[in-house]
Amino acid sequence: MSEWTIEEVATRIVRATRTAHRLPAVRVQTHFNLWPVIVRTEFERMAGDDAPLYRAPPSPAEIEAMLEVMRWMKHLSVDERLLLWMRAERYAWEDIGRRFGLCRTTAWRHWKSTILKLVHALNDQSR
Repeated sequence: MSEWTIEEVATRIVRATRTAHRLPAVRVQTHFNLWPVIVRTEFERMAGDDAPLYRAPPSPAEIEAMLEVMRWMKHLSVDERLLLWMRAERYAWEDIGRRFGLCRTTAWRHWKSTILKLVHALNDQSR
């Protein structure tokens, strides 16, 4: 890769969060359910909640890209990591600002400077 840009880094972080959501759930293997299966009528099923959407598991290439993004996070502080992940999860700027005690434009400026810090670290690392 030649030079990292802000858009490329932000896109990779968003893809990493989407990949993380598609990973299988972590469950304790020793616990199981002893309750009998409840058979519902057709009308109860129609009135109930929608079935959860099935998400295809990520490919090994997507998992490697996600792990690479997670390795990038070592260049940042904990608050900077949280800021990037919150924005990648599409939190509103008002919610991000409320979390950090900032107004929305200042939260955006902090996000921009954090992304820029990460871009500089990646470009220095690739040389």
